[in-house]
Amino acid sequence: MRSRNPVFSRRGFSRDNGYAGFNTAPQAGGPAVATQANPYAQPTGNPYAQNPYAQQDLQYGTPPQAPATTGRMTIDDVIMRTGTTLGVLIVTAALSWALLPVDDANISRSYGIGIGAALIGMVLAFVQSFKRKASPALILTYAAFEGVFLGVISSIVDNRIADGAAMQAVIGTMAVFAGVLVAYRAGWIRVNRRFYGFVMAAALGFILLMAVNLLFAVFGGGDGLGFRSGPLGIVFGVIGIILGACFLALDFKQVEDGIAYGAPREEAWLAAFGLTLTLVWIYMEFLRIISILNSSD
Repeated sequence: MRSRNPVFSRRGFSRDNGYAGFNTAPQAGGPAVATQANPYAQPTGNPYAQNPYAQQDLQYGTPPQAPATTGRMTIDDVIMRTGTTLGVLIVTAALSWALLPVDDANISRSYGIGIGAALIGMVLAFVQSFKRKASPALILTYAAFEGVFLGVISSIVDNRIADGAAMQAVIGTMAVFAGVLVAYRAGWIRVNRRFYGFVMAAALGFILLMAVNLLFAVFGGGDGLGFRSGPLGIVFGVIGIILGACFLALDFKQVEDGIAYGAPREEAWLAAFGLTLTLVWIYMEFLRIISILNSSD
């Protein structure tokens, strides 16, 4: 299961430079689609391909079925790994909220710890993104450090800018997740090469623009170009949430392909990793919008 998060992973391409998994299995609610090849299959000695009629099924548009054998990824595996990863993140966020005060005497120290945890989490995320196999210990360590960062930032916004902001951001994130899941399962969102290409281009443009804004803020002072504050900050926050929703659709397609093609069970950790990255992205955008709205009062 190649991670399709275009910001954090390069795993979205197959060996023939096509998009691994796109147009490989019909989506729920949609018509059968003629497909290319199992993205998990190798030319010879494929340890995943167990169905001798898989290629024939693909030719006639039959949805591929994961082999009923042990060691294959299931939706329960994805749910359990995602729950574990998010659980670690939530626990460390709650601990950092409780143990790192953000009053006037301690806010600088707590903020420094949070930023340090964010940098470590970013490094760990990139390391996992470029690894060929999932590393549960690495993913859970990333979640722990990311949780510290989210706990500190959420506490600062909630206690010093907008009371209840963290819960509002959580509710908003859950609403986006549920909405995209329903839309995906109903077939209203069609994840194909064009969709992937659009999300990739939009995400890269968004990241580059935010990076330029950050550089102007660091070296020029103030809010940089103003893309993350004021009215423009709200606009770009909404764009960030929309991109996060698109990432969720890519993550759901990733999970669907992995289950359909009988990906090994350990790849459920990659699904959990991708979903966690996306949910953190959406949460942070909601938190930013809430912060801006309350700061302008």
